[in-house]
Amino acid sequence: MSTVTRMRNEILEIPAAVERLLADGTADIEAAAEAARTLDPAFAITVARGSSDHVCTFLKYASEILLGLPVASVGPSISSLYGARLKLGSSLCIGVSQSGKSPDIVEMTRSAGEDGALTIALTNNTGSDLARVARHTLNIHAGPEISVAATKTFVTSAVAGLLFLAKWKQDEALLSSLAALPDHLKRAAELSWPEVREAIGVHSSLFTLGRGQVLAISNEAALKFKETCQLHAESYSSAEVLHGPVSIVGDGFPVLCFAVDDAAEAALAKTADEVAGKGASVFATTDKVTAATPLARVRTGHPLTDALSLIVSFYGMVEAFATSRGIDPDAPRHLNKVTETV
Repeated sequence: MSTVTRMRNEILEIPAAVERLLADGTADIEAAAEAARTLDPAFAITVARGSSDHVCTFLKYASEILLGLPVASVGPSISSLYGARLKLGSSLCIGVSQSGKSPDIVEMTRSAGEDGALTIALTNNTGSDLARVARHTLNIHAGPEISVAATKTFVTSAVAGLLFLAKWKQDEALLSSLAALPDHLKRAAELSWPEVREAIGVHSSLFTLGRGQVLAISNEAALKFKETCQLHAESYSSAEVLHGPVSIVGDGFPVLCFAVDDAAEAALAKTADEVAGKGASVFATTDKVTAATPLARVRTGHPLTDALSLIVSFYGMVEAFATSRGIDPDAPRHLNKVTETV
C-alpha cells in the first residue's frame, strides 16, 4: 500500500495518548484507587472481550504480582444470557470496553454492582452505558481510534489499569516508570522487526509465546495477526507449548516469543531455544536465547511497563507486514470497529 494507514498513524499517536492519560486521568484513577484501598477486597473479577480481555489478562498478572489480589475473568454471558447471580460481596469488578457499548459487558458490570462488587469501568467513552453503570469510570484518554484494529485503546487501557494498581499500592518504582513511559514508547514505535516479517514470509500459521504478564501481549499479538494479516496465529504460555502444541512445528515454522526482564525470562528463553532446536524460526525479545534469534526491544525500567513497549513494537511490525501483503489493516474483512454482543 502506498499511503500511510490509519493504523500506523494511531500507533505513532500512542505515546501522546499515554502522556494525555497521565496528565488528565490521574485524579479519577486516584479516587478509584482510594476506594479500592478502603474496601480491601478479597478478590477481583474482570469483564471484557477481544483486545480488552487481553488488557484484563495483563492486569490480572499485575494485580497478583503487585497486590497479591487474585483476579478471575468472568464471562459476560453469565449475566446477560444466563441471568446467574454471583457472590461478589466485598469484591472488585473491572469492566473494560473502549466503546462502553457492548450490552453483555454493561449488563455483567451492572449486575456485579448489585451483587456487592465495587465496579470500575475502563473506557474511551465516558458517556457510555458502561460508564453509567459503574461506580468509578477511568477515562483512558485514547482520543478517536478509527482503524478497526485496536492499538491506542489497548495500550491506554492497560496503562490506566496499571496506574490504578500502582496508586492503590502506592508503588513509587512503578509510578516513576509510568511517568517516563511516553518517551520509551516513542522509541518502541520506531522498531518494526523486519527479520520477523521475512521469516513469516508465505507461512499461513504461527505461534506467539509469553509467560506472566507478557502472556497478555502474546494473546494480543495472535489476535492482531488474524485481524490484520489473515494469518492463523495461536498464543500459548511458554510453560504450555511443549505439552502438545509443539507437535505441529516443522522446519521454518514462525514463532514469536515475548519476554521482559523478570522471573520468567530465563524459562521462556529456554523454551524458545528448545522450539528452535526442532527446526522452527524462533524470535524472542531477550538476549538470553542461544538458538533463537534475539529481537531489538525498548526497556522501560520496570517489567510491567516493558510489556507495553513490546506491544507497541509489535504493532509496528504487524502493520508493516499486513501492508506488504496488500491487506488494509484499517478495515479487516468481516469486522466492525464496535462489536455489540448480548
